[in-house]
Amino acid sequence: MQLYNTLSAKERAALLEEAGEDRLTLSFYQYAKIGNPKLFRNHLFIAWNEMDVLGRIYVAHEGINAQLSVPAKNFETFKNFLDGIYFLKDVRLNIAIEQDLKSFLKLKVKVRKKIVADGLNDETFDVRNKGIHVDAEKFNELIEDPDTVLVDMRNHYESEIGHFQGAITPDVDTFRDSLPIIEKDLSSFKEDKNLVMYCTGGIRCEKASAYYKHKGFKKVYQLEGGIIEYARQVKNKGLENKFIGKNFVFDHRRGERISEEVIANCHQCGQPCDTHVNCANEACHLLFIQCEACAEKMENCCSSECLEVIQLPYEEQKKLRSGKHNSNKIFKKGRSEKLKFKK
Repeated sequence: MQLYNTLSAKERAALLEEAGEDRLTLSFYQYAKIGNPKLFRNHLFIAWNEMDVLGRIYVAHEGINAQLSVPAKNFETFKNFLDGIYFLKDVRLNIAIEQDLKSFLKLKVKVRKKIVADGLNDETFDVRNKGIHVDAEKFNELIEDPDTVLVDMRNHYESEIGHFQGAITPDVDTFRDSLPIIEKDLSSFKEDKNLVMYCTGGIRCEKASAYYKHKGFKKVYQLEGGIIEYARQVKNKGLENKFIGKNFVFDHRRGERISEEVIANCHQCGQPCDTHVNCANEACHLLFIQCEACAEKMENCCSSECLEVIQLPYEEQKKLRSGKHNSNKIFKKGRSEKLKFKK
């Protein structure tokens, strides 16, 4: 039984380009008790592979977190499949604002300990005792209230290119890093302030809201559906958009434009720019912001050192990134000292 991808990302990209069929990029999550995550993972892979679904999906005992690309012609089949799973029936699907044929190039369904790495011991608090979910209209009202503290639950490289006006944006690399920092910094507001949180699609706020209620915050709210759903409601209902810049997304697009403002800058030359790229040197693969001029000059690399590496024969490049020691240097998010204009 085939439970893995047989095509490389490059081969899949060529097929998608050739087919030219419309696809929908979407995401969803659900906290639920899954007794056998591995069996559930296999069930999903077999069914979705037949539907030509691509994406990155995490399954754990606590639930599922999925970012997907679904052929438009198979969307109803896909939705009916989800509705046939009792805890996924009518689950909210966050459909991307901007569509791309190649947002995902492989189907990866992985079993994890957690669907989001939060570093929390779920046995110490009631994860079902969540904050109040609010839609875009109520969210706008809340953040205008002087008794509201608005917190971005995302990481530094996400909020750097876009965030809500007036939000606290913690300078953290991971979600698990942000939880204790926010609790400490806002400890004096537990009793009398509205703690309003938001993230990309809602999943981080789902767990964080229960955690902060456990820690003594009395009035906890979360933006339902996150920035993705907020942007949709603002457009459909004609509401004022209070998000500035781009929404960082975890697929090949790396960002969706929510407003026309460019609030970030190229990490290499300092010019206004909010385009995230990965360094062309696979032994580095650093995520950083790079403008078109610097991309041409540096051949999509983050530094002169990486530019030298990509000139080497492929086998020599491969050796440079082999070994456990080197793996710790890969996939860093915009923290390199080589970046002169990093935030």
